[in-house]
Amino acid sequence: MAAELLIVGPSWLGDAVMMGSLVGRLKAARAERRITVLTPAHLEPLARRLPGVDDTLVNPFAHGALQLGERRRFGRALRGRFAEAIVLPHSWKSALVPFFAGIPRRTGFIGEARRFILSDARPLDEAALPRMVERFSLLADPPGTRTPRETPLPRLTIEPASVSATLARLGLASGPPAVALCVGAEYGQAKRWPPAHYADLARRLVGAGYAAWVLGGPSDAGIGDQVASLAPEVVNLAGRTTLPEAIDLIGAAKAVVSNDSGLMHVAAALGRPVIGLYGATSPAFAPPLSPGAIVLREDLPCSPCGKRICPLGHFKCMNDLAPARVFAALGPVLAAGA
Repeated sequence: MAAELLIVGPSWLGDAVMMGSLVGRLKAARAERRITVLTPAHLEPLARRLPGVDDTLVNPFAHGALQLGERRRFGRALRGRFAEAIVLPHSWKSALVPFFAGIPRRTGFIGEARRFILSDARPLDEAALPRMVERFSLLADPPGTRTPRETPLPRLTIEPASVSATLARLGLASGPPAVALCVGAEYGQAKRWPPAHYADLARRLVGAGYAAWVLGGPSDAGIGDQVASLAPEVVNLAGRTTLPEAIDLIGAAKAVVSNDSGLMHVAAALGRPVIGLYGATSPAFAPPLSPGAIVLREDLPCSPCGKRICPLGHFKCMNDLAPARVFAALGPVLAAGA
């Protein structure tokens, strides 16, 4: 029987980072076992940087698309390769490829009436497992385990040569130490610190002798442009880098300030000092998993609301989180020379 294990990975960047804890546990338990991650194409560069991942397969199916016939053909092409599969997304269709591949052991949490296509379908006790990383980690344990025996912090590898090449390619090889400002968040507006606040923080940083790099994905380019229009001294790279380049830049930064976003989790997994800004979402579910991480939020009765747009219209959870407070929190981090 093949010793290879397939992990059906998440579709979101932050979730993919937290998958690293599961990979680490699986590899520690059986170092000889090969681990392959089935991942969306845009997350393959990150999956390859998770210690313990031996190979990747690109998931060719669009997020939310059923494509039953195509999934059947894709799965059957993998027959005989894998002995086990762990399915991290909770959707029915995410479990189809391991099912069609005839993988003997198919583990995942019960969801969307998919019990019959998982051979090891487990109930999820959300109260016992408040954090997503613990939920992923639990799937390395035998059936019936209520909480994971351990949950190591997810880590990403950094290649100094790649970092140097990225800095040179973007014209950032020289200059003052930089603070990365991760201005986006896929979930929605209520997770994003206002562009004017990022611009205010950037001006304070530049005045203190630091560079301010604005980072984000393609959907964040407009936010980056807003920040740059208010603070022309920033280096606006939002929507202008690949994911590997963004990872390299975060690895090179002296510190990171980020919304509750995938890049925040990248920063924590790279061991960078990170300040996570929370409004509509709770840090109890997906905090930055790094010992030195700092979470800042306003203690409001309406927060966290879990909404994409402020239902009360005032957005006080982010508007009232003052740039001066964030800059003050950065002070000790920058002074420590991390």
